[in-house]
This record gives sequence, structure tokens and C-alpha cells, in this order.
Amino acid sequence: MTTAQTTPMLQPSSQALYSVEDKLIYLQSLVADEATDAIEAFLAEQSEYEIANLLESFPSDDRQYIWALVPTEIKGEVLAEVVDEIRQPLMRNISSTEISVLAQDLDAQDISEILDTVSERVRSKVMATLDEDVRLQVNQLNTYEDWEVGSYMDPDIIQIHDDITLREVQNWLRLDEDILDDQSQELLVVDKSQQLLGLLSLVDLIKHSQDTLVSELIDPAVTINDRMDIQDAASVFRSEDIRYAPIINSHGELVGQLNAEDIMEIIQDDVDSTMKHLAGVSDDEELFAPILTSAKSRSIWLGINLGTALLAAAVIGQFEAVLAKVVALAVLMPVVASMGGIAGSQTLTVVIRGLAMGQIGGSNRWWLFNKELWVGAINGVVWAVIMAIIAQFWFHNIKISMVIGCAIAINMTAANTSGIAIPLMLKRMNIDPALSASVILTTVTDIVGFMSFLGLASLLIL
Repeated sequence: MTTAQTTPMLQPSSQALYSVEDKLIYLQSLVADEATDAIEAFLAEQSEYEIANLLESFPSDDRQYIWALVPTEIKGEVLAEVVDEIRQPLMRNISSTEISVLAQDLDAQDISEILDTVSERVRSKVMATLDEDVRLQVNQLNTYEDWEVGSYMDPDIIQIHDDITLREVQNWLRLDEDILDDQSQELLVVDKSQQLLGLLSLVDLIKHSQDTLVSELIDPAVTINDRMDIQDAASVFRSEDIRYAPIINSHGELVGQLNAEDIMEIIQDDVDSTMKHLAGVSDDEELFAPILTSAKSRSIWLGINLGTALLAAAVIGQFEAVLAKVVALAVLMPVVASMGGIAGSQTLTVVIRGLAMGQIGGSNRWWLFNKELWVGAINGVVWAVIMAIIAQFWFHNIKISMVIGCAIAINMTAANTSGIAIPLMLKRMNIDPALSASVILTTVTDIVGFMSFLGLASLLIL
């Protein structure tokens, strides 16, 4: 086939040199040729993260075909990495026994992620096959709400007590070479009642006398409560520039740790969600979702947008007389709405990002409101003058030029202030600004733009 002929063969020894797109195109050619052996060999060279990304890049039928060829030893890790909307179909024909086998080498976080997409009956059967420690950790994770830090933490933590010597710590670490990984720099220190006391750095562990007690070398730790909103926890990671944080409960007891890689995944998910919401797309819609599913998901917001468009049309309908007499107004009317829409969208994008980053709150909201008011006014005046000059050359009518200029200045100022006021009000009402703000903003800019443009025209021209 032509696809296979134009696609470079990826050599296992050099696959790291190829981009994600190169690997996708190569796998597409193999799937098109139904080259089962080649697909198995290719997937065997990929990490669970790469396979998860590749699976998410294929339509459902091809996805099932590829999934059947994924190496069994990493199928569990792949399931934990793919998004929920893809994981569920992949697990549709997997028995509880197979899930139990896949879960044997997974940590509690991954097992909990996988079991969230199965029935309660299957879940109970799988849980019964887990080691007691892992089962307790999975049950612990399931006590938290989806938005709480505890549901994202790693409950399998390495901790030491404060009343032992550095020699005892080193002897304990030597018993199992897998206790520490290449990224480890500190150990969590607790007392006998499991209260978190702080951190012991590996540097201190090595350079001080081996008879020194751990309690003498404890450094403070940035801690996070297990019931904190995960978005607030992400803000803590950004502001403190930390790789991980110990998680404590309301009693100060150490219950787990939150890692930077988990926070990065959360931030990415939040970015994806925000982008979808800004465009009126459901969180549940993935790139290669079935046609009817995508159509249904998007139709809701299209219907809402139609309602707002009819509202704007009703405003225009109130000025039929002036539109009938001055055709130039119909020609220029879209310019007013477009300039306001772009100005408002610019402000809205910046504000929603600031809210997501936790940078907007308290007194700085009024500072930002005042700033956007002046930005809108300045840009409004500048582009009002430019458009008025263009209109004058176009229609040679000073009244029309004045109307279009004033309307643009008014609408752009209103758009900028609405771009910050609307998301802040929605946030105060506990409504996701990314989901609703753009529709409301479009309505405001259209109505204000048409009202100012046609209203001024009625006063100055008729």
C-alpha cells in the first residue's frame, strides 16, 4: 500500500529519535496492512505512556485491534494511563480474573483508577484477590471525593521514625534496594503516633555521625491536607516549586504523598477541560468519539448559542426603519460585533487562565477590572478612529463615520469589562467560568454593539 511505502521503518534501536507523529503514522501503516507481528514488535518497544497516547489517536475499531496486541505485562499500566472515556470500552470484554492478573504489579493509585470504570460486582472480585496492604490503600483512596487531594495521592510512602539513629536508617535502606529511586532526596519522618515531623535529607543521612538521632536533623516540610481541593494543591506546588508534598489528615497524621508528576497530569487535564469548555464541548468527548456521541455533546451548546443569537436578532429587529433607509449600516454592523467579540475574548482568556492558576482574588480583582476598563477604552478609541476614517472613505458620510466610531469605542470598552466581570461572577456562583462565560460574553458584546450602533444611527441619521 502507498501508506506503507511512504512511511519510514522505525528501527527499535533508534525509536527515541522519532517524533510522536512519526510513530503514529508508522503504526497507522501497520494497522492498514494488518501486520500483526510488526505491530506486536513495535508496541513491545514503547512505554505505557506512548502506547496510551497512540491508542487515544485511533478510532474505536482500530483501537480495539491494537489493544489486543499490547504486551500483557504492561496492559495494566496502559489502562491506568488512558482517559476514562477510552478505558471503559477497552475493559468491556475483560473478566474480573484478567483484571486481577493485570493488577498484580500495579500500585494502589493505578488499581483505583482502573476499578473506577468497572461494575461493583467485578470490583469486589478483584479487590478480594489483592494483597491486604494494597487492598487497604485502594480502599483508603476511595474514601475521597474526585476533587480532593487524597484521591490523587500515593499512599505507599517511605517513612522513618524520629527516635532512631542514622546508622539504623542506612541499615534499613540497604535491606531493600528498591526502597529509594533515583529521584529520592528526602525521607519522611514521623513519631510513634504517625504525626508528620518533617524531612530527613539523604545528604544529612550520609555526612553526619552515624550515631546521630534522626530527630536532630529534621527539616520542615511543605504539607498539604488530604481534603484540600486538588486545584489549590496545584497552586501550592507552583508557588513553592516542590517535587512532592507529604499529605496529612486533619489530625496531622501522615497518610500519603502527592508527586509533581500527578500535579502535571492534573494541570494538563484542567487545560484540556478549559479548552473544551471555552468551545462548548463536553469533558466526555474524546477526539475519536463516535459521530453521534460528538454531535449530541455539541448540540446542547449550539442550541444555547442559537438562543443568544435570536436575542441579538430581536435587538436588530427593533431598528428596521433605520436599516431600511441606510443600507450602509447593514454593511458595517458585523464590524462592531466582531471587534467587541475579539476584545472580550482576549480579556476572557487571560482572566480564566488567571483563575485557573489561582492568581486572581481579593483586592487585585478591582485592579484588574480598572485595568481592563482602560485597556478597552484606549483600544476602543484607537480602532474607532481608524474605522471612522475607513468608513468616511468608503461611504463619504460623516454621520455614518461618527456612528461606527462611537459604537466601536463603546462596545470594546464594554467587552473588556465584561470579559473580567462575567468569569468572576460565575466563579462566585460556583459555576465553571470556562463552561459558560464565552456564551454570555458573546451575548453581551452582540447586544451592546447592536444597541449602540443602531441606537446612535437612529439619533444621528434618521
